[in-house]
Amino acid sequence: MAAAKKERIVDILEEISAIHSPTGFTHNVLTHIEKMLKKAGIKTRYTNKGALIAGNQAKPEIAVAGHIDTLGLMVREIRGDGQLGFTRLGGPLLPAFEGKTVRIFTAAGKKFSGSLILNNPAAHVNNKAGEETRTEQNMHIRLDAEVNNAEDTCKLGIQVGDFIAFDAGFEYTDTGFVKSHFLDDKAGCAAMLDAMLTLGGKALDRLPVMFFFSNYEEVGHGACAGIPETVKELLVVDMGVVGSGVTGNETSVSICVKDSSGPYDYELRCRLAQLAARKKIPYKLDVFPFYGSDGSAALRAGHDLRVGLIGPGVSASHGNERTHLKGLLATRDLVLAYLKI
Repeated sequence: MAAAKKERIVDILEEISAIHSPTGFTHNVLTHIEKMLKKAGIKTRYTNKGALIAGNQAKPEIAVAGHIDTLGLMVREIRGDGQLGFTRLGGPLLPAFEGKTVRIFTAAGKKFSGSLILNNPAAHVNNKAGEETRTEQNMHIRLDAEVNNAEDTCKLGIQVGDFIAFDAGFEYTDTGFVKSHFLDDKAGCAAMLDAMLTLGGKALDRLPVMFFFSNYEEVGHGACAGIPETVKELLVVDMGVVGSGVTGNETSVSICVKDSSGPYDYELRCRLAQLAARKKIPYKLDVFPFYGSDGSAALRAGHDLRVGLIGPGVSASHGNERTHLKGLLATRDLVLAYLKI
């Protein structure tokens, strides 16, 4: 079997996946995106809350939004043995991250490594280790530093409130699959970025569109603010759900008709489905039962918008996620088809 071609969209996804961006700590990846777009002749600016807006129109009528923030952790306490208690940022499935490498970012700019492990994890002294439910109360961050007490850890500059990020563990297989943490929603953002680079600065000079990279979606208020009043339609590009009881798959773009916040705009989702069918873009209409998006946040905040939601099918959301090149390209192509109407 011939190896899958590595498209630009995969390179973009790998680049942004390598930059840690737990919700509330997204400045590094947004700076990277800003530089990428500047080279392409695409203007950017930041909202007061720190989200990034890209586009060359002063009064856009359409917004395409994805969230660059990911799940993560924060230091809750420095324990008596010098190891770290934590609180979750968003909803990472702790068993899926057990044993994984983390990076601790201090307020002074230092970075330390560690691992998420169970309290008393050694099977040779705890024969019930495999049976325990993984929670914030019975897990901790084991620092890769010689610390024996809280004072030792404090001397390193680590303190309560420091951000803790997991390595994404990005892998692209020769069969076209992308395996990585945080494809929700770096896969969607990669599709947006590839669409923008495909269009280029000159096209964005005439198209009344802006791209919105939100930084607080995982905690529910990403697109509550920052969308200009001139915007009439919001196309959210987030992950599509793959699993029992839904229709999505990793090789298609999902068009969400309803999530836990209610139905998405009927006229817009019909238009998206018609575009996908006409352009022969593989797609699935789907209901996401335990899901909310930046579109949900924008509507709850009172924005007068027609909102649609699309995204590449992602398996094992909030855990060891996977999608496929075909799903990424289908998402990008549907964004382009939508914008070229």
